[in-house]
Amino acid sequence: MLDRRLIGRRLEPIVEAAVEGGVDWLQVRDRDLEGAALLDLTETVRGSARRGAAKRGGVARVLVNRRADVAMAAGADGVHLGFDAMAPTDARALLGPDALIGTSAHAPEEIDAESGASYAHLAPIAPPLSKDAERPALGMGALREAACRGLPVIAQGGVDVGNARAALEAGASGIAVTGAILLADDPGRRARALREALDA
Repeated sequence: MLDRRLIGRRLEPIVEAAVEGGVDWLQVRDRDLEGAALLDLTETVRGSARRGAAKRGGVARVLVNRRADVAMAAGADGVHLGFDAMAPTDARALLGPDALIGTSAHAPEEIDAESGASYAHLAPIAPPLSKDAERPALGMGALREAACRGLPVIAQGGVDVGNARAALEAGASGIAVTGAILLADDPGRRARALREALDA
């Protein structure tokens, strides 16, 4: 998950290095930007992601937080919907059957396999690395429970090299990180370490 406040003008090289290192999804999340500015940011991220993916011979998908209209205009791969966004079924109607549609959850029972979403983020699994904790960490037990609810679950919040594999073993389909990569001295190297932990 991208946070422009953490990386500022280093956005493009960090995105490219992270994707080259193994990041395969990026979520453009910037609540300070609207309309054309958010569209410009998304297009910049897509370009950097393509370059990074080409260097490793892979693919990177780009999603936009909340704004399905911006995702559609940018040709992004989907949208991640928070609690204050449109319904997944409405986003699906707008973006089409192949779009990635994500939702957010802070408890296993909030995950709804019938919502029309492609996946759900469950957070925070551990205390976040990129910001102060706003709620207690859920832990791996809640992640196990969430993974049984019929929708792929992405573990978010405090996930790093040390617990990424445990998240998968608890049933997560993947991990979402911000600080683990963006706050690293070498984002590309940290992305490779996370990729190796997941692939192992």
